[in-house]
Amino acid sequence: MKYNITVIPGDGIGPEVIEQAKKALRAVGDTYNHTFLFKEAMMGACAIDKTGNPLPDETITLCQQADAILFGAIGDPKYDNNPDAKIRPEQGLLKLRSTLGLFCNIRPVKAYDKLLKNSPLKREIIAGTDISIFRELTGGIYFGEKKISKDGKSAFDGCVYSVEEIERIAHLAFKQAQSRRKKVTLIDKANVLETSRLWRKTVTELAKKYPDVTLEYLFVDNAAMQMILNPKQFDVILTENLFGDIISDEASVIGGSIGLLASASVGKKSALFEPIHGSYPQAKGKNIANPLASILSVAMLLEHLGLHEEAESIERAVEKSLELGITTQDINAKKPFSTEKVGDFIADYIGNQEDSNLNFMNIHLGQSTII
Repeated sequence: MKYNITVIPGDGIGPEVIEQAKKALRAVGDTYNHTFLFKEAMMGACAIDKTGNPLPDETITLCQQADAILFGAIGDPKYDNNPDAKIRPEQGLLKLRSTLGLFCNIRPVKAYDKLLKNSPLKREIIAGTDISIFRELTGGIYFGEKKISKDGKSAFDGCVYSVEEIERIAHLAFKQAQSRRKKVTLIDKANVLETSRLWRKTVTELAKKYPDVTLEYLFVDNAAMQMILNPKQFDVILTENLFGDIISDEASVIGGSIGLLASASVGKKSALFEPIHGSYPQAKGKNIANPLASILSVAMLLEHLGLHEEAESIERAVEKSLELGITTQDINAKKPFSTEKVGDFIADYIGNQEDSNLNFMNIHLGQSTII
């Protein structure tokens, strides 16, 4: 099969980790007889520097034409440290989400055995955690009406949701639960908020169409506590924009490294895949950034395209790299591997899954079979 992939390297370490993600995709193509055609586009600070626009029209067009979008990172200190800047890199990503209708953010949270010691939470609490968080991405208080009084002493942020907005993401969450452990937890604040009561009423009615899936409810304050006390209880989490933003960041500490956290933002026609670690400008150009989150984003991309076996090969490669200690300094401080070497191993494993324990020795000696 042939697939058109729009690649947006972005800012900071984005280009470095995306290069390793592309390397993994090429290895999948060679191993499973697929062709991935990459078309590169600009977004973020790099786009502002070259065009004055954080999201050029050409980028939007390429994204609309793609089978999937692979994105690196966005942001630059020269904009972060300038409160007067009217044009900011992040405006490009927000506009792209809105233009493409990317209403559903999916963030997997998994506790890898080799990284349990890196988490601030106790091993016995987090071991076995495997959660998929579905966060509504284009509605709620972030996109509601905003006002500030003339005297600047009071402000207003409106939160609005419709049944249609709730149903479209809820369907996706229930469908994924059917292929996992068959449980959805709706996180809301239905004891206080009218929008949350609409979420609970709508999701409860929709759940009747998925009789094989158990639906549970948690208020967001209790959910935040339960995420620390017993994260293993969760399978698929479904929630609105603000709560999802908070809960997913809280859950990110479970995995032991932000360098392993991938995400997908999907709509009816388009889907974008990215690591959540940000642009990390301090590491730019040093070949030390962890590419595994970007590579795991590729696994999500392949799942989206219906290439399940191919996605599993990437997930196995990542687990093998952790098992063998072929990781960057954020995980393996004593004997770290470079960004490029980790990408080499992942690609090598995909193509040689039966003998990569032997190839590990070659890589360890700086003699990887990948050029």
